[in-house]
Amino acid sequence: MRPCIVVETCITPGQTFVNRHIQHLFGGAVCVIADRLTSDAPKDGRYLALDDISRPMLDRLIAPAARLKGHLVHGSNRVPWGAARRAVGDFLDQHRPDVILAEFGPQGVALAPIANALGVPMFCYFRGADASSRLRHTHVQRAYRRMMPRLAGVFAVSQSLLDNLAAVGVVHPNAHVIPSGVDVRRFVPGEKRPGSVLGIGRFVEKKHPLLTIRAFAEASKNHPHAHLTLIGDGELYEPARALVAELGLGDKVSLPGALPHDTVRAHLERAQIYAQHSVTARNGNTEGLPTSIQEAMAAGCIIVSTRHAGIPEAVSEGETGFLVPEHDAVGYTAALAQALALAPEQRAAMAQAARDTAVARYDNAALLTRLEDTMRASLR
Repeated sequence: MRPCIVVETCITPGQTFVNRHIQHLFGGAVCVIADRLTSDAPKDGRYLALDDISRPMLDRLIAPAARLKGHLVHGSNRVPWGAARRAVGDFLDQHRPDVILAEFGPQGVALAPIANALGVPMFCYFRGADASSRLRHTHVQRAYRRMMPRLAGVFAVSQSLLDNLAAVGVVHPNAHVIPSGVDVRRFVPGEKRPGSVLGIGRFVEKKHPLLTIRAFAEASKNHPHAHLTLIGDGELYEPARALVAELGLGDKVSLPGALPHDTVRAHLERAQIYAQHSVTARNGNTEGLPTSIQEAMAAGCIIVSTRHAGIPEAVSEGETGFLVPEHDAVGYTAALAQALALAPEQRAAMAQAARDTAVARYDNAALLTRLEDTMRASLR
């Protein structure tokens, strides 16, 4: 089967799950349609960038009417029209994929009408903000509802995202939960550093890094060798550095910024505890099922996190980690303290349980096979 992948930006290091689909789904994507291409995208004719398509004068003249038509008919003005629509049609006719997989909801909305017109079955994968914060907009809800009958099936990385969609009337009879997963052969436990706590992700409201720093400061008072490393960058990075200085934690907290994926993997191998206080942002943005938590479990880390989105679907409380309500600073501090104070045999048992869970449920090779099998069965 020859797949076409549809994505907003190709190729970006942070979207390892999309990159994996491009490289490996049904042996590798025959073609890719993106809004924009980065310098890492191959220049071999298999990649189409919608933003690079030149607009003739007629397209510019009819642009307001075309966008209005898209909004009225499809619930979105993102559906390609004019020269862009012709380019997409010619591109798909040239490469002749058997199936299209849209990564994220907005990409599904944009391409589903064209896929239907050309008779190419299409699936859509929901992963986080596309099925959380975007749902606050009624025009997005309407666009998703109109997209559903045009799809052969729907995937989501967690049940919580399917529940979000269903709550606003966006449902599909062929919907499946398939996490992105991790390479459990590369993410493995290493020699753990006693008292090591690690967090990975953008320094943004949804990750609440400042709460993690404050909780660690309190939880580690009786553990002089405990050390917190938070990897990532973002708008809260400088406030986090200021907070570390304010609390006098320069020797106990490291903020190295964004790091290469292999370096992150090495940190996970050595970390005993993985801490991530995920919350629902004020704009409604949530996690799906964080890849970093799946990677941490594969690396044998004990998880300290929140009952948020798909995280409780992965972490068994008291067995592979500890979970608290969102914004519960007292509970989160207590959970970190409890994880730091575990007896060696308890720590080893929980770490092994986390690793076993990742191998059994989040092996990305097995999940890719499940995705392929589900798509084949749907099309049969």
